[in-house]
Amino acid sequence: MSPVPRTPRRTSTHPDLGDPRVGAPFFSTWRVGTPDRQRQTVDAVAEAWGRRPWPADGLLSYHVYAGEDGSTLLHHSQWASEQAYEAFVRTLRQERVDEIDTAVPGIERLGLGRYRYYRGASAGPDGRAPGCVVIVEVEFDGPDADRQRAWADAVLEALAAEPAPHPAGMAAHFHLSTDGRRVLNYAQWESAEAHAEALSAPGEGVGSATAQWQRVRNWPGLKNSTVRRYEHALGLVPA
Repeated sequence: MSPVPRTPRRTSTHPDLGDPRVGAPFFSTWRVGTPDRQRQTVDAVAEAWGRRPWPADGLLSYHVYAGEDGSTLLHHSQWASEQAYEAFVRTLRQERVDEIDTAVPGIERLGLGRYRYYRGASAGPDGRAPGCVVIVEVEFDGPDADRQRAWADAVLEALAAEPAPHPAGMAAHFHLSTDGRRVLNYAQWESAEAHAEALSAPGEGVGSATAQWQRVRNWPGLKNSTVRRYEHALGLVPA
């Protein structure tokens, strides 16, 4: 007897970034233009996925986040392997894309970032739910896996040595791009307002004027960095 297909289940719980089953975490951004189109696109994603069986045992979760800019959506999917994702692309992805594009024409897909989870740190298991996800992404001037790891390690060292940590900062989870050029920090904050407050404090961003933070900000080969805030809009997991 064939197994009964699993169905998608909506969840408000954020993903477990350090889940050891995840071998291929992916991030992508869609530009949709306006807050109304953000909401319409999230609804279209929920509809397109909800009417179909969960596509693969190798997909552990799929989450969508609305950008504070009112124009973008961040997509984060957790796959067991790249092979599982590629099989989904070959057979099941396009029908979902077509339905979403029919509901909300003109979506601009800005590319897929392939990563591997490296390590993370949290402020402690205090039971708070993150109200804001901050994506900090840095790019280096060339591929270097050792440099990716060393920079992420340096950030975590700076966080651990921070003399005045902001109480609303909850966690930082570092992902290394498979091309060796980028590091993505998926940071969890209590609220967008708290993160904006931390950025506006005297200095060069989140973090005091310590030697550890100066080292992070002046890392050799650091080409550019971006900081973007998001709100969790949709979570899907297999039922």
